[in-house]
Amino acid sequence: MVMLSNDDNSNYVFQGCVANVRNVSSILKAIHFKDIATVALTENGLKVIVEDSKCIQGKAFIQTQVFQDYVLNTDPEPFVISLDVLLECLTIFGSSNIPSSVAATVKMVYAGYGSPLVLTLEEDGVITDCSIKTQEADELLDFEFCGANVTAKVIMRADGLRDAFNNLDNTSDALTIMITPDAPHFRMSTSGEMGLYHHDIPKDSDIMESFECEQTQVNHYRLNLLKPSVKAVNLATKVCIRVDHRGFFSLQCMIKNENDQTCFVEFYCCPNEPMNDDDVDNNDPYLFR
Repeated sequence: MVMLSNDDNSNYVFQGCVANVRNVSSILKAIHFKDIATVALTENGLKVIVEDSKCIQGKAFIQTQVFQDYVLNTDPEPFVISLDVLLECLTIFGSSNIPSSVAATVKMVYAGYGSPLVLTLEEDGVITDCSIKTQEADELLDFEFCGANVTAKVIMRADGLRDAFNNLDNTSDALTIMITPDAPHFRMSTSGEMGLYHHDIPKDSDIMESFECEQTQVNHYRLNLLKPSVKAVNLATKVCIRVDHRGFFSLQCMIKNENDQTCFVEFYCCPNEPMNDDDVDNNDPYLFR
């Protein structure tokens, strides 16, 4: 594995090493619905954010525990990168079918504002260097999703939501999500060429771990905006769904990698109907803690 040396650390804003590149690439693929991504380097890990149409935002958070080495010398400004190029570099060895014991390792180096993100990948003695151009990040969309304003919260096994997504009518333009204190408790509905379809999950179902709702919530979302989240649901072991008082939708996926380490992927999506109440606070992430 390519390791960091103490002599190298002071020359860069950030350096990190991951023993199995799939632990990074699989998480990033879960939010790969647009090419342009914003990367934020934090003391807790690497955060990659993708947006589309100012209506949906996906966040992948790769915690420091996933890295064998994680060195952050300053608090750098976020930067923009091509997610297409990053994933192409991370999968350059095409190691999807190679056993974990010989999977490619990756070293990441970033020297600061205006510098490229440099990757060094090694597999079975073969080393490849990649340099990816970075740009200054624009201001990200703030969904102002605050835990204090959540009106419904559901935690379930991921396979339950996976089945629901698989059974939806993809010819429908909209997805309706109803969360109610009474039966059917959690319902996803579509209306398309196959007619009206409901997928219900009662709160006493074996796949339901937590259910909080005091008043019926019915909200509509563009189905094509939520489809990218299916990639993350397919990887997840557990999901958390929240809806706030404006009808804004939050989906958090807890994903275990091949080393049984936990990463999070989050999606925020606005409802079809515009809401007027903007009196909300900042995001309240990491709900499973």
